[in-house]
Amino acid sequence: MKILHAADLHIDSPLRGLAKYEGAPIEEVRGATRRAVENLVDAAVSNAVDLVIVAGDVFDGDWKDYSTGMFWVKQLARLHDEGIPVVIVSGNHDAASEITKRLTLPPNVTQLASGSPRVKRLDHLDLAVTGQSYTNRAVVDDLAAKFPQADRGLFNIGLLHTSLDGRPGHASYAPTTVDTLRGRGYQYWALGHVHQREVVSEDPWIVFPGNLQGRHIREAGPKGASLVTVEEKEVSSVEHLELDVVRWANCTVDVSDLPTTEGILARISQELQSAVAEGNGRLVAARMNIVGRSPINSELWKDPKELEMEVRALGVSQMDLWIEKVRLDTRHVAEVDGGLVDSIGQRAKRLRDDPDQLAVVESLFTDLRNKLPAEINSIEASGDDDPPPASAEHIKATLDSAVDLISSLLNESQVQ
Repeated sequence: MKILHAADLHIDSPLRGLAKYEGAPIEEVRGATRRAVENLVDAAVSNAVDLVIVAGDVFDGDWKDYSTGMFWVKQLARLHDEGIPVVIVSGNHDAASEITKRLTLPPNVTQLASGSPRVKRLDHLDLAVTGQSYTNRAVVDDLAAKFPQADRGLFNIGLLHTSLDGRPGHASYAPTTVDTLRGRGYQYWALGHVHQREVVSEDPWIVFPGNLQGRHIREAGPKGASLVTVEEKEVSSVEHLELDVVRWANCTVDVSDLPTTEGILARISQELQSAVAEGNGRLVAARMNIVGRSPINSELWKDPKELEMEVRALGVSQMDLWIEKVRLDTRHVAEVDGGLVDSIGQRAKRLRDDPDQLAVVESLFTDLRNKLPAEINSIEASGDDDPPPASAEHIKATLDSAVDLISSLLNESQVQ
């Protein structure tokens, strides 16, 4: 028996801030979630799966465009035509969606209700799926604690949209523990909500497949679904299927040992070529982070925009590649009094670790922040992962650069 486990499809998820990047492949990224869903259905058919399970967040909030819902129904109908049943629970984003409340789903689809755990038996597979949908967006109760014990005569799947015991970057919804899940006696727990693929346990199998398609740089790497093979009512294998159509790549190049710009660009080119190769024909949206204590740090920082344009030119020269952002984060090779620089660095660390001192510094920037152009102050709203300018988080993130700048200026003053 084969089961395809997916979660967090986020069909037609809005693009936050992508339009502000020159040359951004907006239409390709905009359509990526739909094409990934089509890949999911193709994978179900080509692998002749017996069941598709979806652990929440098919949609992305309160959408008014019903073409999104009709697209989803069409994909479910393709599975119906192939005789493949589908079992779904709603997640926090689905709970806020008007689409999910009004769609008429094909007869092969079971949407497990909210309010209490529901069981869907598939007798021809000797299988039971137990799950519970979200009633509202913020579910803080441990839903899994009320799931019934496994039916020992069946293969039992728990279907749940949950943060488990907490994951970075994800709100704590339907929190639970591995021990709670294990105590139900199910052979496989199909989880959703966490966008990074993770096999939490193999006894029993507890799996986050990750989201189907990355939508921004914080969702980098291969994305897809989990193909579960069952033999004699036990899981024999869990395989990750890469179903994304746009691959986000967070690339980092250390230039500490490179004394020329030409050498730096050559290394960056190699890193980009590797990212494109790993994309296997997909469009790769890459962020290039340039780090290290560079012997030509001052030269790089004299005109960082020029370096950025040279890196972007490397991207243009390669097929299936778009440079999302270039981040120059190199440091100066200190030649001044090390004790002085260390003292400055320790002072910066104390500032970073002291919320009260940080609040004082932040207040000094209030007037500056109010004078910034609206397009800069709107970074937070655009979904970019940079902290808002002159905020406490921004100050903390730039303290190391500030210490390095002081070191560089001290060194230049000594040379003069």
